Amino acid sequence: MSESLVDGATFDASKRTWLIASGCAGAVGGAAALVPFVSSFQPSEKARAAGAAVEADISALKPGEKMVVEWRGKPVWIVRRTPEQLAALPKLDSQLADPASTRKPEEQAPAYARNATRSIKPEYLITVGICTHLGCSPSDKFQKGAQPSLPDDWEGGFLCPCHGSTFDLAGRVFKNKPAPDNLEVPPHMYLSDTKLLIGDDKHA
Repeated sequence: MSESLVDGATFDASKRTWLIASGCAGAVGGAAALVPFVSSFQPSEKARAAGAAVEADISALKPGEKMVVEWRGKPVWIVRRTPEQLAALPKLDSQLADPASTRKPEEQAPAYARNATRSIKPEYLITVGICTHLGCSPSDKFQKGAQPSLPDDWEGGFLCPCHGSTFDLAGRVFKNKPAPDNLEVPPHMYLSDTKLLIGDDKHA
């Protein structure tokens, strides 16, 4: 066998080895690049948790008190209204922008909460604590009477510190305020007298 043939065979073998190695490296690199791409289509544990329904134990909540739970990254207020607070709600209708929650009804509240108290059980208000103007979180103003930024005949409710929108204790916005809509009532249901499920109402 001539020297040139031997050298050629050696060159071809080396070239073939290099091509195979390059191809394998490319395949591995392509697979590695594909993993994060494919993973982006899979919801993370955090994302799944963010949309899941949450339970709330209201057994320790006393009349006139509020508790907060997080659902989908948003604060959900649970307010146990007193008989006096409930009695005051109908008196406010003329002062409210949308007393019967007829504006954007599907967005504001489920069908079972489109009533005078915006709730399943009149005693409890369940609402998302985010102002419908620019997304601030209103402050509790449960005390009746004149207070800074509130009218003298204030019956209790919520005041948004950002631009002064006010809401009553059913989460309904007062007239001539920046907030265009009432506070949102999320889907919810009672698992028992003392336990709520927020974010799911399939059995409600």
